[in-house]
Amino acid sequence: MITDINQNKQLPNELNITFKELKVLKHLRRAGITKSLGFSCCYLFQLIFCLIFGNKNWFRTLESKKPNDFPAKDAVYRFLNQPTFAWRRFLLFLSSDTIGKITKLTNHNRPKVLILDDSSYERNRSKSVELLARCFDHASQKMRFYKGFRMLTLGWSDGATFIPVDFSLLSSTKSQINGISAKIDKRSSGYKRRVEALQTAPEQIPGMIKRAMDAGIDASYVLMDSWFTYQPLIKVIKEQGLDVIGMVKNLKQRYLVNGERVSLKQLYHLAKPVTGKKGILRSIYTTQANGVRVKVVFVRNRNKKSDWLAILSTDVTLSDQEIIRIYGMRWEIMLISA
Repeated sequence: MITDINQNKQLPNELNITFKELKVLKHLRRAGITKSLGFSCCYLFQLIFCLIFGNKNWFRTLESKKPNDFPAKDAVYRFLNQPTFAWRRFLLFLSSDTIGKITKLTNHNRPKVLILDDSSYERNRSKSVELLARCFDHASQKMRFYKGFRMLTLGWSDGATFIPVDFSLLSSTKSQINGISAKIDKRSSGYKRRVEALQTAPEQIPGMIKRAMDAGIDASYVLMDSWFTYQPLIKVIKEQGLDVIGMVKNLKQRYLVNGERVSLKQLYHLAKPVTGKKGILRSIYTTQANGVRVKVVFVRNRNKKSDWLAILSTDVTLSDQEIIRIYGMRWEIMLISA
């Protein structure tokens, strides 16, 4: 465990090499995460980082045999709660630099993608957390309400490696339990993040993708599940210069075929059947109601043999198999033989 006696040798050799290779401490300074007094931000960051490997939280660490070797808990909590520290910017700098190293080691022709996903971030025992909200867990089989947030994450992958690029904790304006503290400086990064937490995921996604592209992250596609593949968002992402591949639901969205507006279910019956390809039932070229040209591939639902799943791609030059393969970089597509 780290002590403040020898701050120049805070990490085990294996972690120290990794920190130097990824320039972690340099990216902390670039993101403005610095202090003028007391324990340095680099020291506190490494101390907290090593708690993961000690399988202890900060409270248990202070109860150990050598509590005087560590800073007081207030120093750590002030470091973690400092609203002027731009943690998202730090993650973006670190991820961009790491992706650049990985890209040099991979085939240039391998598709590189950005992956959107959200998950539950539960704080059921909390009472006073800012912007705490009552959320519904739609992703798991539990289908229940919980107190906490939704964690919206943007990641990068080349099919073999996944690296988080951006994130946002989403609250709710309708089911909000607590509001924003009046004490926080409205000029700080922390306040801006709190305001963003009250936005919807589709409102935040374009900004997340823009920050990734401005940082020089190389990607050609954005992969998403059916919770995000709404036509207005697809159009915005397409206008940003990236193609979208995602699962779509049979909702009120309409597609244009020979001048007629049809539902996804009707589109399935209009699509041409595919033979000789495992799991692929049909595919069709069509246009969204907002004018975006797409290709939709229908595959068999492994969990329900009589049902099908639809995968949409704004890159109409891809084959059916390639659309499924690239989407499989997000998660394994469960297909069975036709």
